[in-house]
Amino acid sequence: MFAVYAARIDAEQPLNGLESGERPGPRERDGWSRVTVRAASLNHHDLWSLRGVGLSEKSLPMILGCDAAGVDEDGNEVVLHSVIGQSGHGVGPYERRSILTERYQGTLAEQVTVPTWNLLPKPKELSFEEAACLPTAWLTAYRMLFTNAGVRPGDAVLVQGAGGGVATAAIVLAKAAGLRVYATSRDAAKRERAARLGAHGVFEPGARLPQRVDAVIETVGAATWSHSIKSLRPGGTLVISGATSGPNPPSTELNRIFFLELKVVGSTMGTKEELEDLLSFCAATGVRPVIDSVLPMDRAREGFEQLAAGEVFGKVVLTL
Repeated sequence: MFAVYAARIDAEQPLNGLESGERPGPRERDGWSRVTVRAASLNHHDLWSLRGVGLSEKSLPMILGCDAAGVDEDGNEVVLHSVIGQSGHGVGPYERRSILTERYQGTLAEQVTVPTWNLLPKPKELSFEEAACLPTAWLTAYRMLFTNAGVRPGDAVLVQGAGGGVATAAIVLAKAAGLRVYATSRDAAKRERAARLGAHGVFEPGARLPQRVDAVIETVGAATWSHSIKSLRPGGTLVISGATSGPNPPSTELNRIFFLELKVVGSTMGTKEELEDLLSFCAATGVRPVIDSVLPMDRAREGFEQLAAGEVFGKVVLTL
Protein backbone atom coordinates (compact mmCIF):
# COMPACT_ATOMS: atom_id res chain seq x y z
CA MET A 1 0.00 0.00 0.00
CA PHE A 2 1.10 3.63 -0.49
CA ALA A 3 2.35 5.30 2.70
CA VAL A 4 4.35 8.26 3.99
CA TYR A 5 6.97 7.16 6.49
CA ALA A 6 10.08 7.93 8.50
CA ALA A 7 12.97 6.03 6.93
CA ARG A 8 15.73 7.74 8.90
CA ILE A 9 16.15 9.95 11.97
CA ASP A 10 17.74 13.37 11.51
CA ALA A 11 17.50 15.65 14.52
CA GLU A 12 18.73 18.73 12.62
CA GLN A 13 17.10 18.22 9.21
CA PRO A 14 14.01 16.09 9.91
CA LEU A 15 12.69 16.11 6.36
CA ASN A 16 15.82 14.23 5.24
CA GLY A 17 14.24 11.13 6.74
CA LEU A 18 10.83 11.51 5.08
CA GLU A 19 9.99 8.99 2.36
CA SER A 20 6.85 7.89 0.54
CA GLY A 21 6.09 4.75 -1.43
CA GLU A 22 4.95 1.18 -1.03
CA ARG A 23 4.84 -0.37 2.44
CA PRO A 24 3.33 -3.65 3.70
CA GLY A 25 -0.32 -3.42 4.71
CA PRO A 26 -1.17 -3.54 8.43
CA ARG A 27 -1.13 -6.98 9.98
CA GLU A 28 -4.15 -8.52 11.67
CA ARG A 29 -4.39 -8.27 15.48
CA ASP A 30 -7.07 -9.62 17.79
CA GLY A 31 -9.31 -6.84 19.00
CA TRP A 32 -8.08 -4.40 16.32
CA SER A 33 -9.91 -3.04 13.27
CA ARG A 34 -8.62 -2.14 9.83
CA VAL A 35 -9.60 1.31 8.56
CA THR A 36 -9.39 2.50 4.97
CA VAL A 37 -8.12 6.05 5.30
CA ARG A 38 -10.03 8.78 3.49
CA ALA A 39 -8.25 11.76 5.06
CA ALA A 40 -5.40 12.32 7.52
CA SER A 41 -3.88 15.49 8.94
CA LEU A 42 -0.36 16.52 9.87
CA ASN A 43 0.86 17.52 13.32
CA HIS A 44 4.12 18.81 14.76
CA HIS A 45 4.27 15.38 16.40
CA ASP A 46 5.17 14.03 12.94
CA LEU A 47 8.13 16.41 12.67
CA TRP A 48 9.29 15.49 16.16
CA SER A 49 9.11 11.80 15.18
CA LEU A 50 11.40 12.51 12.21
CA ARG A 51 13.79 14.12 14.70
CA GLY A 52 13.77 10.96 16.81
CA VAL A 53 11.64 12.27 19.69
CA GLY A 54 9.49 9.36 20.85
CA LEU A 55 10.69 7.24 17.92
CA SER A 56 13.83 5.11 17.94
CA GLU A 57 15.95 3.90 15.04
CA LYS A 58 15.02 0.30 15.78
CA SER A 59 11.34 1.10 15.06
CA LEU A 60 12.06 2.32 11.52
CA PRO A 61 10.59 2.42 8.99
CA MET A 62 7.57 3.94 10.72
CA ILE A 63 4.48 5.17 8.88
CA LEU A 64 3.77 8.67 10.20
CA GLY A 65 0.46 10.28 11.16
CA CYS A 66 -1.74 10.35 14.26
CA ASP A 67 -5.01 11.63 12.86
CA ALA A 68 -7.39 10.06 10.37
CA ALA A 69 -10.99 9.53 9.38
CA GLY A 70 -12.08 6.70 7.15
CA VAL A 71 -14.21 3.60 6.73
CA ASP A 72 -13.91 0.45 8.83
CA GLU A 73 -14.29 -3.16 7.67
CA ASP A 74 -18.07 -3.03 8.18
CA GLY A 75 -18.50 0.11 6.08
CA ASN A 76 -18.90 2.48 9.02
CA GLU A 77 -17.51 6.02 8.74
CA VAL A 78 -15.18 6.44 11.70
CA VAL A 79 -12.70 8.77 13.41
CA LEU A 80 -9.59 7.37 15.12
CA HIS A 81 -8.59 8.12 18.69
CA SER A 82 -4.83 7.78 18.41
CA VAL A 83 -3.87 7.14 22.04
CA ILE A 84 -3.09 3.43 22.30
CA GLY A 85 -2.99 1.60 25.61
CA GLN A 86 -5.02 4.10 27.59
CA SER A 87 -7.73 1.56 28.34
CA GLY A 88 -6.05 -1.82 27.94
CA HIS A 89 -8.26 -2.60 24.94
CA GLY A 90 -6.31 -4.35 22.20
CA VAL A 91 -3.04 -4.33 24.14
CA GLY A 92 -1.57 -5.90 27.23
CA PRO A 93 -2.92 -4.70 30.60
CA TYR A 94 0.41 -3.17 31.60
CA GLU A 95 1.38 -1.56 28.30
CA ARG A 96 2.12 2.11 28.81
CA ARG A 97 0.13 4.72 26.94
CA SER A 98 1.53 5.77 23.58
CA ILE A 99 0.47 7.77 20.54
CA LEU A 100 0.34 6.25 17.08
CA THR A 101 3.81 6.22 15.45
CA GLU A 102 5.58 5.96 18.80
CA ARG A 103 4.98 2.21 18.81
CA TYR A 104 2.44 1.40 16.10
CA GLN A 105 2.29 2.33 12.41
CA GLY A 106 0.43 5.55 11.70
CA THR A 107 -2.31 6.98 9.53
CA LEU A 108 -0.50 8.44 6.50
CA ALA A 109 -1.30 5.38 4.43
CA GLU A 110 -4.07 3.74 2.50
CA GLN A 111 -4.94 1.64 5.56
CA VAL A 112 -4.27 1.66 9.30
CA THR A 113 -5.21 -0.64 12.17
CA VAL A 114 -6.10 0.45 15.70
CA PRO A 115 -7.84 -1.22 18.63
CA THR A 116 -11.54 -1.41 17.80
CA TRP A 117 -12.20 0.47 21.07
CA ASN A 118 -10.35 3.46 19.55
CA LEU A 119 -12.93 4.00 16.79
CA LEU A 120 -15.68 6.59 17.08
CA PRO A 121 -18.54 7.19 14.64
CA LYS A 122 -17.91 10.14 12.34
CA PRO A 123 -20.77 12.62 12.62
CA LYS A 124 -22.57 12.98 9.29
CA GLU A 125 -22.26 16.76 9.64
CA LEU A 126 -18.46 16.58 9.29
CA SER A 127 -16.55 15.78 6.11
CA PHE A 128 -13.71 13.26 6.25
CA GLU A 129 -11.25 16.15 5.89
CA GLU A 130 -12.79 18.04 8.82
CA ALA A 131 -13.03 14.98 11.05
CA ALA A 132 -9.40 14.09 10.37
CA CYS A 133 -8.29 17.37 11.96
CA LEU A 134 -9.80 16.68 15.37
CA PRO A 135 -8.06 13.75 17.16
CA THR A 136 -4.76 15.47 18.06
CA ALA A 137 -4.55 19.28 17.85
CA TRP A 138 -8.26 19.98 18.33
CA LEU A 139 -8.62 17.36 21.05
CA THR A 140 -5.57 18.81 22.80
CA ALA A 141 -7.10 22.30 22.69
CA TYR A 142 -10.46 21.00 23.91
CA ARG A 143 -8.87 19.30 26.92
CA MET A 144 -6.68 22.31 27.69
CA LEU A 145 -9.64 24.66 27.77
CA PHE A 146 -12.48 22.69 29.28
CA THR A 147 -10.77 20.05 31.43
CA ASN A 148 -7.45 21.50 32.58
CA ALA A 149 -8.14 25.26 32.52
CA GLY A 150 -11.74 24.75 33.67
CA VAL A 151 -12.90 27.96 32.00
CA ARG A 152 -16.57 28.96 31.85
CA PRO A 153 -18.57 31.25 29.56
CA GLY A 154 -17.62 34.83 30.28
CA ASP A 155 -14.03 34.02 31.32
CA ALA A 156 -11.07 35.51 29.46
CA VAL A 157 -8.35 33.42 27.85
CA LEU A 158 -5.06 34.20 26.12
CA VAL A 159 -3.93 31.93 23.27
CA GLN A 160 -0.25 32.24 22.45
CA GLY A 161 1.06 31.58 18.94
CA ALA A 162 -2.01 31.95 16.73
CA GLY A 163 -1.65 29.92 13.56
CA GLY A 164 -0.52 26.62 15.01
CA GLY A 165 -2.98 23.75 15.02
CA VAL A 166 -3.64 23.73 18.78
CA ALA A 167 -3.70 27.52 19.07
CA THR A 168 -6.09 27.93 16.14
CA ALA A 169 -8.38 25.27 17.59
CA ALA A 170 -8.31 26.98 20.99
CA ILE A 171 -9.39 30.31 19.48
CA VAL A 172 -12.34 28.77 17.65
CA LEU A 173 -13.46 26.58 20.56
CA ALA A 174 -13.10 29.34 23.14
CA LYS A 175 -15.10 31.78 21.01
CA ALA A 176 -17.85 29.20 20.46
CA ALA A 177 -18.01 28.52 24.21
CA GLY A 178 -18.63 32.17 25.09
CA LEU A 179 -15.15 33.13 26.29
CA ARG A 180 -13.38 36.42 25.72
CA VAL A 181 -10.40 35.46 23.56
CA TYR A 182 -7.07 37.24 23.12
CA ALA A 183 -4.41 35.88 20.78
CA THR A 184 -0.80 36.65 19.89
CA SER A 185 1.40 36.07 16.87
CA ARG A 186 4.63 37.49 15.50
CA ASP A 187 3.03 37.52 12.05
CA ALA A 188 0.63 40.36 11.19
CA ALA A 189 -1.27 38.23 8.67
CA LYS A 190 -1.83 35.52 11.28
CA ARG A 191 -3.05 38.11 13.78
CA GLU A 192 -5.54 39.33 11.20
CA ARG A 193 -6.76 35.79 10.54
CA ALA A 194 -7.08 35.14 14.29
CA ALA A 195 -9.31 38.20 14.52
CA ARG A 196 -11.46 36.88 11.68
CA LEU A 197 -11.82 33.60 13.57
CA GLY A 198 -13.37 35.52 16.45
CA ALA A 199 -10.54 36.63 18.74
CA HIS A 200 -11.67 39.75 20.59
CA GLY A 201 -8.14 41.16 20.55
CA VAL A 202 -4.92 40.26 18.71
CA PHE A 203 -1.47 41.36 19.78
CA GLU A 204 2.22 40.97 19.15
CA PRO A 205 3.91 38.60 21.62
CA GLY A 206 4.65 40.35 24.91
CA ALA A 207 2.07 43.11 24.45
CA ARG A 208 0.02 44.33 27.39
CA LEU A 209 -3.51 42.95 27.28
CA PRO A 210 -6.67 44.95 28.05
CA GLN A 211 -7.19 42.79 31.14
CA ARG A 212 -5.66 39.96 33.12
CA VAL A 213 -6.99 36.62 31.89
CA ASP A 214 -8.38 33.58 33.68
CA ALA A 215 -6.34 31.13 31.62
CA VAL A 216 -3.49 30.98 29.12
CA ILE A 217 -3.22 28.34 26.40
CA GLU A 218 0.52 27.90 25.94
CA THR A 219 2.19 25.89 23.17
CA VAL A 220 5.11 28.17 22.30
CA GLY A 221 7.20 27.68 25.45
CA ALA A 222 10.33 29.66 26.25
CA ALA A 223 9.63 32.66 24.00
CA THR A 224 6.23 33.48 25.51
CA TRP A 225 6.43 31.95 28.99
CA SER A 226 7.09 35.17 30.91
CA HIS A 227 4.32 37.01 29.07
CA SER A 228 1.91 34.13 29.76
CA ILE A 229 2.59 34.22 33.51
CA LYS A 230 2.35 38.02 33.68
CA SER A 231 -0.98 37.99 31.80
CA LEU A 232 -2.80 35.86 34.39
CA ARG A 233 -5.09 37.19 37.08
CA PRO A 234 -4.44 36.05 40.66
CA GLY A 235 -5.42 32.39 40.90
CA GLY A 236 -5.36 31.97 37.11
CA THR A 237 -4.23 28.88 35.22
CA LEU A 238 -1.56 28.39 32.58
CA VAL A 239 -2.04 25.19 30.59
CA ILE A 240 0.91 24.05 28.49
CA SER A 241 0.97 21.32 25.87
CA GLY A 242 4.08 22.17 23.88
CA ALA A 243 7.25 24.21 23.69
CA THR A 244 8.00 24.87 20.03
CA SER A 245 10.41 27.71 20.91
CA GLY A 246 12.26 25.61 23.49
CA PRO A 247 11.68 24.24 26.99
CA ASN A 248 13.87 26.60 29.04
CA PRO A 249 12.54 30.16 29.42
CA PRO A 250 15.05 32.82 30.49
CA SER A 251 12.86 33.63 33.51
CA THR A 252 10.55 31.12 35.19
CA GLU A 253 8.66 33.84 37.12
CA LEU A 254 8.54 31.65 40.25
CA ASN A 255 7.91 34.58 42.59
CA ARG A 256 4.87 35.63 40.63
CA ILE A 257 3.60 32.03 40.45
CA PHE A 258 3.61 31.43 44.19
CA PHE A 259 2.67 34.97 45.28
CA LEU A 260 -0.39 35.13 42.98
CA GLU A 261 -1.20 31.45 43.57
CA LEU A 262 -1.11 30.69 39.87
CA LYS A 263 -1.61 27.16 38.57
CA VAL A 264 0.62 25.61 35.89
CA VAL A 265 -0.90 22.50 34.33
CA GLY A 266 0.65 20.18 31.78
CA SER A 267 -1.67 18.73 29.15
CA THR A 268 -1.23 16.01 26.53
CA MET A 269 -3.83 14.92 23.99
CA GLY A 270 -7.18 13.88 25.49
CA THR A 271 -9.38 10.92 26.28
CA LYS A 272 -11.68 9.02 23.95
CA GLU A 273 -14.64 10.46 25.87
CA GLU A 274 -13.35 14.01 25.31
CA LEU A 275 -12.94 13.29 21.59
CA GLU A 276 -16.53 12.04 21.51
CA ASP A 277 -17.65 15.27 23.20
CA LEU A 278 -15.60 17.34 20.74
CA LEU A 279 -17.17 15.58 17.76
CA SER A 280 -20.64 16.20 19.19
CA PHE A 281 -19.78 19.84 19.94
CA CYS A 282 -18.70 20.45 16.34
CA ALA A 283 -21.72 18.65 14.91
CA ALA A 284 -24.18 20.54 17.11
CA THR A 285 -22.72 24.06 16.94
CA GLY A 286 -21.46 24.25 13.38
CA VAL A 287 -17.87 24.77 14.59
CA ARG A 288 -15.45 23.42 12.00
CA PRO A 289 -11.70 22.92 12.04
CA VAL A 290 -9.59 25.54 10.30
CA ILE A 291 -7.95 23.88 7.30
CA ASP A 292 -4.92 25.57 5.76
CA SER A 293 -4.67 23.27 2.74
CA VAL A 294 -5.76 19.89 1.38
CA LEU A 295 -3.22 17.87 -0.59
CA PRO A 296 -3.20 14.40 -2.11
CA MET A 297 -1.07 12.08 -0.01
CA ASP A 298 1.57 11.72 -2.73
CA ARG A 299 2.32 15.43 -2.19
CA ALA A 300 2.85 14.97 1.55
CA ARG A 301 6.35 16.45 1.41
CA GLU A 302 4.88 19.83 0.42
CA GLY A 303 2.69 19.77 3.51
CA PHE A 304 5.60 18.79 5.75
CA GLU A 305 7.72 21.61 4.30
CA GLN A 306 4.99 24.15 5.02
CA LEU A 307 4.57 22.83 8.56
CA ALA A 308 8.32 22.88 9.25
CA ALA A 309 8.60 26.45 7.94
CA GLY A 310 5.73 27.68 10.12
CA GLU A 311 3.80 28.76 7.04
CA VAL A 312 0.46 27.16 7.92
CA PHE A 313 -2.60 28.58 9.61
CA GLY A 314 -4.69 25.69 10.84
CA LYS A 315 -4.33 22.13 9.61
CA VAL A 316 -2.72 20.52 6.57
CA VAL A 317 -4.89 17.61 5.41
CA LEU A 318 -3.82 14.74 3.15
CA THR A 319 -6.43 12.79 1.21
CA LEU A 320 -6.54 9.51 -0.65
